[in-house]
Formats: sequence, structure tokens, C-alpha cells
Amino acid sequence: QVQLVESGGGKVQPGGSLRLSCAASGFTFSNYAMSWYRQATGKERELVAAIGSAGGDTNYADSVKGRFTISRDNAKNTVYLQMNSLKPEDTAVYYCNAKLYRSSYLGQGTQVTVSS
Repeated sequence: QVQLVESGGGKVQPGGSLRLSCAASGFTFSNYAMSWYRQATGKERELVAAIGSAGGDTNYADSVKGRFTISRDNAKNTVYLQMNSLKPEDTAVYYCNAKLYRSSYLGQGTQVTVSS
């Protein structure tokens, strides 16, 4: 059974940091590209960051470049999102996604709230 379990969300003040984790099981993690998406209330889901299966290729949404870093540990079947200099507009539910060809899996999400 495929599982993607996100953790690390919470409430933080503007300028603060959070580190999200996504633990994967039920599939060959090292074969899959991994991504983080987010969806704010009333808005469409958007891609935040993505990383290739070996970890060498990364890309980011313009809105988070220079503030967020995606990484993965294939030995631990885990992908991370380090979020620094958080802004109120980063408030959203963050989802982990695994993709390989036509196979795509999505986690249940973790809430990130940036507010003073």
C-alpha cells in the first residue's frame, strides 16, 4: 500500500522557518521524482518545488526561490522541504507528491500557517 505521510507543519511567525518531511512507503522511492505542492484557501494547488529521483535536479516556483530548499534521502525514503524567511502568503496546506511516468501519488497534506 502506497503511503506518503507529511509532517513538520505548524504555525510560525513571519521570517521564521519550518522543515517539512514526507515519509514514503509502498513503492520504490528512489525511482520516483518528488515534489511539494501547496494549496491556499480559495486558490488552486500550485507546485512549490521538485527534485529528481537521484536528487541532482531541482526546480522551484519563483515565489519561493532563495527561501525554500527541497532535498531527499533515498536511504530513508524521505523528502524534505526547508522553508526559511516565511511570509504570510506561504500559508497553505503542503502536499508531497511522487511521480513516475503515469504513476502519481499524493499525501494527505500538512498545514503551514505564517502569522504574527
